[in-house]
Amino acid sequence: MSYRIAILPGDGVGPEVTKAAVSVLSSAARRFNLTLEFEEYEFGGAAIDQCNDPLPPETLAGCQAADAVFLGAVGGPKWDKGGPRPEAGLLGLRKELGLFANLRPVELHPALADFSPLRPERIKGVDILIVRELTGGLYFGEKKRDGDTASDLCVYSKGEVTRVARVAFNAARLRRGHVTSIDKANVLETSRLWRETVIEVHANEFSDVELRHELVDSAAMKLITSPGSYDVVLTENLFGDILSDECSVLTGSIGLLGSASLGAGANGLFEPIHGSAPDIAGQNVANPAGAIASAAMLLRYALKQDAAAKAIEQAIFASLDGGARTRDLGGELSCTDMAEQIVRQLGS
Repeated sequence: MSYRIAILPGDGVGPEVTKAAVSVLSSAARRFNLTLEFEEYEFGGAAIDQCNDPLPPETLAGCQAADAVFLGAVGGPKWDKGGPRPEAGLLGLRKELGLFANLRPVELHPALADFSPLRPERIKGVDILIVRELTGGLYFGEKKRDGDTASDLCVYSKGEVTRVARVAFNAARLRRGHVTSIDKANVLETSRLWRETVIEVHANEFSDVELRHELVDSAAMKLITSPGSYDVVLTENLFGDILSDECSVLTGSIGLLGSASLGAGANGLFEPIHGSAPDIAGQNVANPAGAIASAAMLLRYALKQDAAAKAIEQAIFASLDGGARTRDLGGELSCTDMAEQIVRQLGS
């Protein structure tokens, strides 16, 4: 079967890790007899440089027509001096594709336990899936500036909370059967609606899943002091953005983690969580493992090729177990070298 993949290399280290991920996807396609057609488009800051638009019409059309979208990275200080911002392209793409749920797995590779800032007994066995609502809240609310006063409107509807809650509960059924919903219901009206809606969805559709509620400030502490107590974490846009970055350090390097942004349609957007890292762009030293993990998620969630996804994930683990290390992990492998190691493991 043939699939079309829209490739958005983006900015900073994005083109480097994207090239690595595509090489692994191509290897998996050969092994599992898949036909993948890659079509590359300008996006983010790179698109601003070309046409002053972070999400050009041809890029959006290509993403809408694809079976899945892969993004390398977006943003950088180069575009902080006024004018269009690369991040506006990402927000626009999420909105246009209807991507309302962001999934970020946080799983510790046993061979990298020493790289975590937490003590071994605290980090052992950490395996968290963060489900973040992606198209509501402060990031998409009305924004105003009046002289020295500014405001951002936080808005959520019951329908928006319901659909992302279902994603989290369904994910928990396939994992350890536990959801922690994180809000600020003691202060915010949107969080009170969030909590009420999650309770209703749980009672009506997912009573077999265990549910607990935590306030975001308490959860920020507990994710460090007892990360092993979490299975699926469900939260809103702003809180999810912050907490998922906090959790990324648990595994020892932000370069290891991938993500999937999903909606009601068949396609989705898949990207590593590490950002554009402009300070090391063009040096071929970025860790491609997060991008490659995102490629595995692309196969699983967009193309329904779970066997190929598992094979890539096993190849990443096997490479790390064998001592493959990029600079962020104290090693000397380049981005290209690390991808080649994973490709070799995938073929073995």
